[in-house]
Amino acid sequence: MPQGSPPALTRRQLLQGAMLAASLAIAKTFFPPFVRADDAAPAGHILRPMRSPDRRPLWQSEPASLPSLGVIAMNRMAFGPRPGDLAAFAALGSTDEARLDAYIEQQLDPDSIDDSDLEARLAKAGLVTLELSLDRLWSEYMKQEMGERNRSLPMLETERAAFLRAIYSERQLAEVLADFWHNHFNVDGWMFIVSSVFVHYDRDVVRRHMLGNFREMLEAVATSTAMLYYLDNFTNSRAGPNENWARELLELHTLGAEHYYGVARQSDVPRDSEGRPIGYVDDDVYEATRCFTGWTFGEDGLFAYRDDWHDRFQKTVLGEYMPADQEALRDGRDVLDIVAAHPGTAVYVCRKLCRRLIDDQPPEAVIQSAAQVFYEQRDAPDQLTQIVRHILQSEAFRSTWGKKIKRPFEAIVSAMRVTSADWTLSFDEEKANSFFWLYDGIGQPLYDWLTPDGYPDMKEDWIGTTSLVMRWRMMNWLLDVKDGDDYRTDVLGQTPAAVRSPVALADYWIDRILGRAMSAQGRERVVELMAQGRNPDFDLPLDGDVAVQDRLRSMVGLILMSPEFQER
Repeated sequence: MPQGSPPALTRRQLLQGAMLAASLAIAKTFFPPFVRADDAAPAGHILRPMRSPDRRPLWQSEPASLPSLGVIAMNRMAFGPRPGDLAAFAALGSTDEARLDAYIEQQLDPDSIDDSDLEARLAKAGLVTLELSLDRLWSEYMKQEMGERNRSLPMLETERAAFLRAIYSERQLAEVLADFWHNHFNVDGWMFIVSSVFVHYDRDVVRRHMLGNFREMLEAVATSTAMLYYLDNFTNSRAGPNENWARELLELHTLGAEHYYGVARQSDVPRDSEGRPIGYVDDDVYEATRCFTGWTFGEDGLFAYRDDWHDRFQKTVLGEYMPADQEALRDGRDVLDIVAAHPGTAVYVCRKLCRRLIDDQPPEAVIQSAAQVFYEQRDAPDQLTQIVRHILQSEAFRSTWGKKIKRPFEAIVSAMRVTSADWTLSFDEEKANSFFWLYDGIGQPLYDWLTPDGYPDMKEDWIGTTSLVMRWRMMNWLLDVKDGDDYRTDVLGQTPAAVRSPVALADYWIDRILGRAMSAQGRERVVELMAQGRNPDFDLPLDGDVAVQDRLRSMVGLILMSPEFQER
């Protein structure tokens, strides 16, 4: 070979190159146009969800047909089915309605569900901070002189636990709701102080209250060290008021921007039939800011109230007058009472829940009926449970499909669930660290959204080409990861011995992954990838040919990136 010539490609490299070219051609059928120069990102850049600059649609697929109710439930009440889950759902009753009701009641009582497999995986992962109290998190991770990694260990362990729970927990609806409420009450987990106490925020604020009472949840959020620091209320005093918490409480956590009347006077806001202002103005934000002066945390990291910081004079928030010199914490708690019981909060929160559990534009009738439950049950200890049940039992939940796309967290977790991937995600595992490095590049690193609005939840925010390409890259990586000679996702071992022709292989894995048929065009392309120009009805030497086994994993990866798998 002449000096300087490149080494000859091996047969396997040539086959892999041909498969990649074939896969890209097929991808253009699934996702036209597939690649555009204006969607590129610099090397090492953490991708954020972004819409295409020209707003051209990137997600083009056939109109979605309604799948079975089991598929709907497992993709919206859970992070996708695992092998056997659809059969277990079908066994819950003699009708679809009975099955869904049974599954809803099962999932709304998570403590009654055996989760020993998950518990064993969490123990095996060696996570050491998940059970620590807030004061121990503060003293052992915030106050100690440690490196940045150790100081952030509670946040990093919460992230790994979130993946393990979403992949392996039997309590799937609880995990879906935990993800929802983390975004609703978003804090940036990487912020100084927040990262050290993040276990407490996840365990004692979000998870403890997400099926309980919204008013109680609000106070847990308002008094949490993480939120106090993130939105700067820990500095809020009569000498230097900080409105960040009060503004986001009204704009993002309760009434929402849809009930904002700008710089109008409080007296000019329209009133409802009971005389309440139907929305808020900037003066309500300023008055609420005064109410929360003195809400902070002490040198031990625990919530503290500083009376000498509090603005003791009279205030008016959303039409409610608060006299001067109320008892400690009364002003702030009055604000929480007012916003939690406001009909606008019921509508705003229920709209977000319906968007998460049904589709991007849920029917207004479902939103309003859920809001009525929210308002009528505002004092009930299981208020949020009742709201979720109402939404899941709606006709809109049963009859809607394909109007949302899985966000990166859902897409990767659901792919790992349906392919029975075997992961521990411990810190001493090099491949686990590679997993998170690749995952972060898709655009939704957990607990790492900088602004208080949380990750967006609309289809158009997640269909940029770069994000889809990065999903595909990671899914194929997951299928190729090995420990020695053993794959973490044993595609070959999970393929029945009698299934060997390209047609049979495609149909088996399409049904396994989607639980329903793929479009005729998509199925044809999947078969073509597996057949490579040969008769698709002839058996392949799958058990002895490494190149055919590689092609099988590529085929599974292609199904995982089909529009049918990405939609929910």
